[in-house]
Amino acid sequence: MSELDPVTASPSERVLLRRRIATLLWRALALVSLLLGAIGAMLPVLPTVPFLLLAAWAASKGWPALELWLLNHRRLGPPLVQWRERGAVSRPTKWVSSVMMAGSALGMQFVPQLPLALRIGVPAMMLAVAIWLWRRPER
Repeated sequence: MSELDPVTASPSERVLLRRRIATLLWRALALVSLLLGAIGAMLPVLPTVPFLLLAAWAASKGWPALELWLLNHRRLGPPLVQWRERGAVSRPTKWVSSVMMAGSALGMQFVPQLPLALRIGVPAMMLAVAIWLWRRPER
């Protein structure tokens, strides 16, 4: 390869360079998503499953070994597989998500510094997400 210089590289070298960069970006997205999912498992204000879904999807694009690890994981794998197969969300997950969103929406009402638009808009968005979530199939 021409020292990875995109200007002097041949067309096939440029394609290879683009693929390497794309793989690195997919892997970075998978790792960041996995990290945010892990943080979300400990913090009630940050969701876990959406970040794990994103991590598995990004890993499928550039890190098949991580994707397999996630899908075969004892605790993380079943919700990911259920989502991929049928877009399903378990009932306990729906309950926990709904209660957390309701608690967050209620808690926002006690922060007078927040603009009224946020104190109304964010709970409205959470309600829309909860309705969508409860309309998803279960296991």
